[in-house]
Amino acid sequence: MIKSIQHFEELGIKNLENVIEKFMKNPTDMASFVYGIKDEVITLGLNLIRETLEDCNQMLRDSGKRKVEWDVVRTDVKDLVTSLGALKFEKTLFKNKVTGKSGYLLDQILGIDAHERITEDADTQLLLEAVQTSYRRAGEETSLTAEVSKQTVKNKIHRLKFSPARDVPSEKKAVDYLYIDADEDHVALQFKEKKGDLQIGENHWKNNCVLAKLVYVYEGIEKESPKSKRNKLVNPHYFSGVYDGMDNQKLWDEVYEYLDRHYDLGKVKKIYLNADGGGWIQAGVKRMAGVTYVLDEFHLSKYLLKLTSHMLDSAEDAREELCRAIKEGAKEDFGKVVKRIDTCAKTDALRKRIRESAGYILSNWTAAVRRLSRREGLQYGRSCKPRIVREDEFKANGLESPGSR
Repeated sequence: MIKSIQHFEELGIKNLENVIEKFMKNPTDMASFVYGIKDEVITLGLNLIRETLEDCNQMLRDSGKRKVEWDVVRTDVKDLVTSLGALKFEKTLFKNKVTGKSGYLLDQILGIDAHERITEDADTQLLLEAVQTSYRRAGEETSLTAEVSKQTVKNKIHRLKFSPARDVPSEKKAVDYLYIDADEDHVALQFKEKKGDLQIGENHWKNNCVLAKLVYVYEGIEKESPKSKRNKLVNPHYFSGVYDGMDNQKLWDEVYEYLDRHYDLGKVKKIYLNADGGGWIQAGVKRMAGVTYVLDEFHLSKYLLKLTSHMLDSAEDAREELCRAIKEGAKEDFGKVVKRIDTCAKTDALRKRIRESAGYILSNWTAAVRRLSRREGLQYGRSCKPRIVREDEFKANGLESPGSR
């Protein structure tokens, strides 16, 4: 460390003086002034880190206790990327006199793997940036003066293992209502554990798709700010992963454990589960007693749209009738409206879509009624009131626009 400080006194200070002198002659070039100062400070910092590590290595070489148990094999140069920048430093490979095992004692003291090239502080910066942007950007922002490849970023993220949160609050919250939203989506894989492990199915296609499930718990919905048109969830907590078969029970058990740890469930009036009625979600309703299943607005609106999109100018009136029947719980009236809608269909494809859409709502009838009945404590992200459907909404839902017929 003394050498680094002496080197800074001899050259670094002079360089800083030159940077300051240039700025005084041209004070409008503030950027060059700041960059010049930054470069010298970073250089000093990297030199201090390098020299300190090499001093630690030299202490190991000079240690009498080390000489009793370990022999010197050779000295190597290690590359290391820190959040400050990249550096090289010397470290010694030792061999144990009893076991014959070789190792870098400095690495063991520092708690890093012999092949690790990125320090923990740089790792932290890498992961923070990867979450916000991309692998490439994360590689660029890992260090002030060095970069790592996007493949390195990807490998690090794929090796991460997350354990369920087990934090226990000092006092459980008392709230009137809690909300659980659940959904799923297909995720395409490049590989499962390693490259080349994807199998070819009977259809001669790679089995490269998994069903990822997302569940999140929150206390309600509120405005992002008093005048904002955007809403946000209150104290959300997320659960996500690939769950199959009995693992679905594990997912819902994790959700319940979180609720039980953080909330006084005896004081909760109602827990609403907003979802699309999938089998694994219905299993969650049965798994956790006291949960009320409500059909989420997105899927209800989607199937109402599919039921009526072919009716052109009459579509809005038809959706109003359907919503009224659902809200009143009049299943017979709902069926009558569907029959009238079906008579307007001119193709078998349209009639099939009407049957499937009506069947979906009927199979989730009680949950749909709850959605439109405006029950106490039930949150509404947007209104289900029927309206004129825009051209882009037809395409977004995979439907044929009336204007194209």
